[in-house]
Formats: sequence, C-alpha cells, structure tokens
Amino acid sequence: MDVLGVVLVGLVAGMASGLLGIGGGVLFVPSLVIFFGESQLEAEATSLLVILPTAIAASVALRRRGIGDLPLALSLGVVGAAGAVAGALLALTLPADTLRLIFAALVAIVGFRMVRDAWSGAT
Repeated sequence: MDVLGVVLVGLVAGMASGLLGIGGGVLFVPSLVIFFGESQLEAEATSLLVILPTAIAASVALRRRGIGDLPLALSLGVVGAAGAVAGALLALTLPADTLRLIFAALVAIVGFRMVRDAWSGAT
C-alpha cells in the first residue's frame, strides 16, 4: 500500500469529515476502491473502521465549543449500531456489482438533493 496515497486520502477525507460531516461513505469508500483496488465490500468494511477515530476526533473538537446534541447522538448511535449490523449482514449476501450500484445511487441522490437545496436556498 502506498504510504503517500494513504496520507493524502486520510488527510482529505479527515478534513472533509470535520468540515462537512462527511467522510466514510462519500470519500473513503470510492478512494479505497479506485486508488487502492479494494472490493466494494472490503472498502465499506475498512471505511467503517476508519469512521470511529475520525468521528471521535471531530466530535470532541466540536463538543469543546458546545456544538452538537450529545443525548440525540447517543440515542441515534445505539439504534444506528443495530442497523449497521443488519446492513453489514445484508451486504455480505449481495453481489459486488449490486452493492456498488446501490452505493452509487445513494451518493447520487444525496448529491442531487444537496445541490437542489443549495440552489433553492433551503436549509
């Protein structure tokens, strides 16, 4: 694995995560597939492992400034963890191409919605 590539992807994704609240699904997964040759499933699994330290670091920085709803985050985290287990088990049953298409469709829909809302002035 190319150390420079890991550093670049890690820094860019980490900065985007802290700045925009994104990272794993939007940057790490495509980067791992395109630049590091991982399968979609391997990239998703690796991304999930990466999310933990990056999310903690950014969350601590924001919480020190009083930003974020900790009770809501903990509640969503507990329920989200259960959903993540179900999603991971489902991902194991899907063909790689199907998983990649689902991922691409989700990113496209989210991107379209964000651009549309930004242009219309919606928050």
